[in-house]
Amino acid sequence: MPETAEFLPFTDNVYRTGAKKISFCKKKFPNFFFYKNMIKTVIHSSRLGRTNRLTFTAWGKQSIDMLQHLENVGGQFEISGIENIREINTPCVYVSNHMSVLETFVLPCLLIPYQKIAFVVKESLVKYPVFKHVIGNLEPVVVGRENPRQDLVTVLEQGAERLSRGISMVIFPQRTRMMHFNPEEFNTIGIKLAKRAGVPVVPVAVKTDAWGQGKLVKDFGKVDPAKAVYITFGEPMAITGNGQEQHQKCIEFIKAHTEEWFRKQETGK
Repeated sequence: MPETAEFLPFTDNVYRTGAKKISFCKKKFPNFFFYKNMIKTVIHSSRLGRTNRLTFTAWGKQSIDMLQHLENVGGQFEISGIENIREINTPCVYVSNHMSVLETFVLPCLLIPYQKIAFVVKESLVKYPVFKHVIGNLEPVVVGRENPRQDLVTVLEQGAERLSRGISMVIFPQRTRMMHFNPEEFNTIGIKLAKRAGVPVVPVAVKTDAWGQGKLVKDFGKVDPAKAVYITFGEPMAITGNGQEQHQKCIEFIKAHTEEWFRKQETGK
C-alpha cells in the first residue's frame, strides 16, 4: 500500500508545470533564490535525519519542495509514465540515466506514494556535511566506485536484502553524470540485481540539465530555468534469460526519450 497520496496533480497521467508569474528578481538571479531555498530544505531534512524523524513521507515532502524551488524561479517540468508504476504491487529496480543531482532530489516525490525506495549512492555522498544525515538515514546501498567487482557484490547482496523487505532500489548504472546518454557507459548492474531478487526492472529516462554541474563543486552548478526538465517511466519488465533483452530495451527507452527532448530543446518544437 502507498504510504502517502500523490504529491503532484497528474492530468491524463502527465504532470506539467502550470503558468506561474516569476518576479523580475528571480528571473534575473535564479541561482541565488534557488540555492537559498534548496539549502534550507536540505538543512531541515538533515535535522529530521539526525533525530530519526525523516520518514518516507517526510522525505517525499522535502523532495516536492525541491521541485517547487526550481519551478519558483521559472523551471518547467514534464513528468509522464506515472501509470506504469501506479499498479506495481511488488518491489522493483528502477534504472535511470544520470544527468545531474536534480533527479536524486525529485525522484522520491514521484515514487514514494507507491513504494518505499532506496538509492545506490557513491560513498562520498554519505560523508557530505549536513547531507550525510539525510541520505544516511534512508538505507542507501553505498559503493566506493574504486573497485567495480566489490561494488557489484555490494549492490547485489545489499540491494537484494532491501528488495526482500519490500524496498525498491533506484540505480544509476552510469559511472558518472553525463549530459548526453552514452549506451556504452550504461552497465547491467540493475538488470543483475533484478534477476537475483526476482523482481521487475523499470527504465527511467531523465533530462535534468536545468541544474548544471559546477566547476569547483560538482553539485553546485548553474541553474538554467530555460531548460525544461523531463522525467518519464517505462513499463515494468520481468527479467528473462540473462537479461540482455531487458537491458537493451532500457537503453532504447532512455536513448529515444533523451534524444527527443534535446531535439525539442534545440528546435523549440
